[in-house]
Amino acid sequence: MMGRYDDIIGLPHHVSARHPQMPRGDRAAQFSPFAALTGLEATLQETARLTDRRITLDEYEQAALDARLQTLRDTIKTQPQVTVTYFVADAFKEGGTYCTAVGKAKKLTDENKLVFTDGTTIPVPDILALELV
Repeated sequence: MMGRYDDIIGLPHHVSARHPQMPRGDRAAQFSPFAALTGLEATLQETARLTDRRITLDEYEQAALDARLQTLRDTIKTQPQVTVTYFVADAFKEGGTYCTAVGKAKKLTDENKLVFTDGTTIPVPDILALELV
């Protein structure tokens, strides 16, 4: 019994005289995986990243914070040790992160910023909590 390709199975492989053969590496690249949605993974990760909402202090909490800030103003020349919890807005999406800084307070600037002796600068309106140690 004769198969469908028995008449050509023994013939040599055709090589074009007009077109040069493609190098193996280039030929293999034709069949490599293709990322149709470039950047999708990074976008999904950014969307899934959680941010905190900015907390608004009520009038009593704000008054207590203002009193601690005034105490800090009164004692700033002694460079007191402080612990500050403050809000850092996210650069890419709504919300942000709460951070805590511990160090010696150096000054409160005219631009309404608290500066530590190590150079850390925190905008006063972003402060959620302040403790003098």
